[in-house]
Amino acid sequence: MADRNFRSILTGSFSTPCGDNPTVAMIEAAYRHAGIDARYINCDVKAENLAAAVAGAVAMEWVGFNCSLPHKVAVIEHLDELAQSARIIGAVNCVSIRDGRLIGNNTDGKGFLASLQSVTDPAGKRVLVLGAGGAARAIAVELGLAGAKHLTVTNRDPDKARTIAALVADNTPCGAEVMAWDGEISVPEGTDIVINATSIGLGDAQALPPIRLETLRRGMVVADVIPNPPMTHLLRKARTQGCTVLDGLGMLVNQGVIGVELWLGRKLDSGVMQRTLQEIFGVSD
Repeated sequence: MADRNFRSILTGSFSTPCGDNPTVAMIEAAYRHAGIDARYINCDVKAENLAAAVAGAVAMEWVGFNCSLPHKVAVIEHLDELAQSARIIGAVNCVSIRDGRLIGNNTDGKGFLASLQSVTDPAGKRVLVLGAGGAARAIAVELGLAGAKHLTVTNRDPDKARTIAALVADNTPCGAEVMAWDGEISVPEGTDIVINATSIGLGDAQALPPIRLETLRRGMVVADVIPNPPMTHLLRKARTQGCTVLDGLGMLVNQGVIGVELWLGRKLDSGVMQRTLQEIFGVSD
């Protein structure tokens, strides 16, 4: 009895609403598989309670937590340090706690990048990003830092697209420009990678971004950030055009892997996480 330890390592997530976040199931399944006595606690934290939640995590000696909407920017004022990409992006979704110091990171783009690297190296590539929200911003910065040659950002609101293009051009060696998105968009000649970073297709297997499908050419990589359904309408169409397709499950899985590695210094089994999400979303390999 003397050598038993009933104290679990504590990790979790702060967001609101939080009830539809499957990350808890994915990460706890990987903890169990690895034999790690750790918990991932999914917390509904309102905006006015964020400071108290962060202080509570420190007081209870959590090793880290995720932040989702609406806390990705607001949490920064409660942190002691920012990783490079989080500083450039201006948003944090993963916080590590080390000796009482809070270190902010952004694993949105890192998770996508890890998934993308399973099919191609973005270094030297020309990329088209659809959308200019938080996911697009994080992905664009990580691609620039990873050595992408040129990035084109397109969005209904061109000002948002210009903000992302400027971030990439000012903080990475990657060239960046904005393309108007008015009606159906054509993929520019020479594009190697197309990324749908919009919410079009989330929960709707028939939704399709307004894009001229004939401009998706054989050999391109077409990626979607949508995890549910994983095989979106865009990816199904791209596959018929001879493109290599990449679904959004990999991004979500790799976010979890990277986050836990930041917290525990240990890489968990991504296959366990992938299968857990597939079961939740009702899909097979």
